[in-house]
Amino acid sequence: MLALKMLLTIAGVLMLAAALFIPIYGVWIRYRTARRWEKEEAATGEAQKHEPVEIAWRGPMALAIAACLPLLIAASIVVVPSGMGGVTVSQIGGTEPGTLNPGLHFVTPMIESVQIFDLRDHLFTTGIAEEGAKAQRDALHVQSREGLNIGLAVTVRYRLDPNKLASVQAHLPQPADKELVPPVVASAWRELAPSYTVREIFSSKREEVRMQAANTITRKLAGDGIIVEEVMLSDIQLPVEYAKGLEGLLLKEQEDDELGVQTDIQQKHVKIAELEAQAEAAQKVKMAEGEAQSRVVEAKGEADAMQYTLPLKQKQIEQSKLEAEARKEATIQNAEADAQAKVIDSKAELERRNLLADAEASRIKLIAKANAERMTSEAELLNKSPLLINKIVAERLSDKIQVVMVPSDGKFFFANDVFKNMANSPVVKQEMDNESEPKAGH
Repeated sequence: MLALKMLLTIAGVLMLAAALFIPIYGVWIRYRTARRWEKEEAATGEAQKHEPVEIAWRGPMALAIAACLPLLIAASIVVVPSGMGGVTVSQIGGTEPGTLNPGLHFVTPMIESVQIFDLRDHLFTTGIAEEGAKAQRDALHVQSREGLNIGLAVTVRYRLDPNKLASVQAHLPQPADKELVPPVVASAWRELAPSYTVREIFSSKREEVRMQAANTITRKLAGDGIIVEEVMLSDIQLPVEYAKGLEGLLLKEQEDDELGVQTDIQQKHVKIAELEAQAEAAQKVKMAEGEAQSRVVEAKGEADAMQYTLPLKQKQIEQSKLEAEARKEATIQNAEADAQAKVIDSKAELERRNLLADAEASRIKLIAKANAERMTSEAELLNKSPLLINKIVAERLSDKIQVVMVPSDGKFFFANDVFKNMANSPVVKQEMDNESEPKAGH
């Protein structure tokens, strides 16, 4: 609808411009024609009578009247933006009741107009720097019960009542919220502050003061069509000297609170220790009672068990005696058996030694007999061939000596003298003696 309103407005303006341009253009043409005629008369020197150029007035007037139609239609269209509210103001009857909600509305052009109000939330602040501003707003100064000046940083969030826009437009200064909210807020706080001390406003009753101020501001502004959403007390500026004294007092109170807390903690520790001691004593009593009862039960159990244990013990004792006697008899029997085994072993050892001695004697006899037979055969062989002694001697002297057998009666053989000399030499005799000794001993 805004586009339609704009198109109608543009069309009406263009039509009015055309209606104005046509007669102006006719006047200009008439002026040009008159100037040309004057130049022609000055050139010829004769006066001529000419009909003036007619200017068209009817067409432009009709066009101008027609242009009023789209302009009037565009003027009758009113669009209330989102978050806004409107009030119809008549040139005849004044402010009309009712609120125009966001959207399209039609009014009587040239008679009625629409006053737009912002229905969104607004903020009124004191003592806080506005966003994007270099300067800081002055704090709201009030006096306490002691007569001390206090600076308050107050923020009020409010909005206009959509149902009372007609009353706001008709009776309140415009803009109503900017003109009305600041004095009402200041008045409410200045009426309330003298009822409280600085300390109450600052700490102990701060929320109570804020609630009472919010109720007062809400009540006063509600009658003028302004709805208060929230009143916030963000900061309190105390007098310098009082702030120092209050800070010291608060520190002392804080220390006192800390001591109180520590005292409570110590008392609780003492109480806990007492309870733990009581619990431990009760636990020990219970444990002692339990142990005594368990001992009584055990004693009863042992007494009951003894009735069955004594006969069993007696039987065990008798069984132990019997086992001891059996072990004794077994020991005696084992000793006798060991003695007999030792006797048998000694007899067997004696027989073994006798058998070994007999075997050794038989072996010696057999060896002696074999040696005697060998010596007999050797003696017979030596008697038959005496030269064997020389061969044996030569072989015993060295393993490199080669023995040559020659006849014993060779007269012209040169080795006979050598053998005779060897046989007569002391070395050969000693070797023969050495050979004969083992045989004699054997």
